[in-house]
Amino acid sequence: MREYKTFYIGGQWTEPAGTEPAGTEPAGAGTFDVVNPATEEVCGRVAAGTAADVDKAVEAARKAFPAWAESTREDRLDLLRGILDGYSKHKDDLAAALTEEMGAPAALAGGFQVHLGLGHLTKAIELLEGFSFEEQRGETLVVKEPIGVCGLITPWNWPLNQIAVKVFPALATGCTMVLKPSENAPFSGQLFAEIMDAAGVPPGVFNLVQGDGPGVGVPLSAHPGVDLVSFTGSVRAGVEVARNAAPGVKRVTQELGGKGPNIVLDDDAFAENVAKGVGTMMVNSGQTCSAPSRMLVPRARMDEAIGIARETASGVTVGDPGGGFAIGPVVSGAQFEKIQSLIRRGIDEGATVAAGGPGRPDGLGKGFYVQPTVFANVTNDMTIAREEIFGPVLTILAYDDVDHAVEIANDTEYGLAGFVAGTDLEQARAVARRIRAGSVAINDGFDFGSPFGGYKKSGNGREWGEFGFHDYLEIKGILGHTPAGGGS
Repeated sequence: MREYKTFYIGGQWTEPAGTEPAGTEPAGAGTFDVVNPATEEVCGRVAAGTAADVDKAVEAARKAFPAWAESTREDRLDLLRGILDGYSKHKDDLAAALTEEMGAPAALAGGFQVHLGLGHLTKAIELLEGFSFEEQRGETLVVKEPIGVCGLITPWNWPLNQIAVKVFPALATGCTMVLKPSENAPFSGQLFAEIMDAAGVPPGVFNLVQGDGPGVGVPLSAHPGVDLVSFTGSVRAGVEVARNAAPGVKRVTQELGGKGPNIVLDDDAFAENVAKGVGTMMVNSGQTCSAPSRMLVPRARMDEAIGIARETASGVTVGDPGGGFAIGPVVSGAQFEKIQSLIRRGIDEGATVAAGGPGRPDGLGKGFYVQPTVFANVTNDMTIAREEIFGPVLTILAYDDVDHAVEIANDTEYGLAGFVAGTDLEQARAVARRIRAGSVAINDGFDFGSPFGGYKKSGNGREWGEFGFHDYLEIKGILGHTPAGGGS
C-alpha cells in the first residue's frame, strides 16, 4: 500500500494546509484512495489538496519566478541534465508505479510509457542548447521571455509523457510551475517530484499538489497568480478550465479529445496496413487521445478488412499487467462502464461486430478488462464514429474514393491526429495535407520534434519539440534597439 501524505511546495515536502472543523471542509480536503484497475482493490492513499494548498504553491512559484526567469541557459541545462540522470536511475520505479496506478502492462510501462518522458527530456536539453531567446529585426529587438507561473494539469493515460511535455519546456524557458497530476495516476507524479527534488530544482520553481478537479484543478486554473494554464484531458473538463481561467485573461493551452482517422489506401500493402492499424489502436488499452480509432478502407475491400481485423484483434491478449499480456485493464470502473455503454450503442445502431463485444474477456471476472473490439460497416453518423470511446474499440468505415475518404476523415468535431497508410508516398503525402488535424502520421511516422496539438475541439496550442517552448514564452519588441555600430 502506497501512502503519499505530503505535497512538494517551495522546495520542501509539506503537509496539507489542513481541514476546517468537521462538516466545513473545503473541496478536496482529506485523502483519496487509488484503486488498482487490475484487481479493483485499493493500492494507495494520497493527500487531497485544497484551494489553500494551491495558494501556498502559487505563492512559492511567484516568489521563485524573478530569479528563475533571469537564470542563465547553463543554469537551466544543468538542472535538466540532473533530472535526466535521476529519471534514468528511477525508470524501474516509475514503470512499477504506472502499472499499479493505471494498469499499463509491464512491458509498455517500462518501455514506451517511461521512455516517452525520457525522450522529451532529452529533446528539451538538445533544443535549449541552441534556442534563440532574442532576435534583432532591423532596429527592433524581439525578445522571448518566460510567461510566468504555470498551472499544469495532466491526465492518467500517458502520465509521464504529459508531465514531460509541460514541465520540461516550462523549466527550459524560465517559468515556474504548479503541477496537478490526475487523481487516477498520482503515484508517478509523486515519484517525478522526488526526482525533481533530488536534482536540486530551486525552491518554488517546481511545485506539486495532488487532488481532484474541484479541490485543486478549479482553484489552480482560476488563480490570479497563475499566468498560464496547460491542460490535457476531456473536452468537457477543458471547457471548464477555460471558463475558470477567463476572468484572469490568462493564457490557456489545451490538448483534448480525438477521433483519429486512419486512411488505408488501396494498394499491395493493404492487408499489412489494416493489421497494423488494429494493433496500434489497441496499445495502452485504446486509452490514447491520438489513437487511429476510425479506420477508413475502400468499400470494395471491406470484407477483406473485416477478416484481417478479426484475426488481428483476436490475437491481442488481455490480462494481468504483470503477466506478459498485450493489454491490461482500462483505468477505472467509470471508464469501463462508459466503454461498455458505447459498445452496446454500436450494436444497437447496426454496426457489425467483427471482434470482441460487450463484457469482460473470458476468464477475467475481476478487473476493468475490456475485450479488444472491432466494429465494421460503420457509418460516420453512428455514435461510435462520433464520440471518443477511449478504450480498445476500433471502428471501420468504407470510402468510395480518396476524396470521399478525406471528406469522412474531416467530418468530425475533433482534429488531434490523423493517419495515412500506403506505398505510394506521393499520394499519401497529398492525402495527409488534406486532413484537418494537428499531426498526421504517414506509415507510422514518429518524431519527438514534431508539433503535437489539435484543431477544432481537440484543443489549441502545441506541445513537443521547440513548438512546446513557444506557449511558455511572451514576445516583447524593444523598438529603437539599434545594433552595435548601426547608427548614432
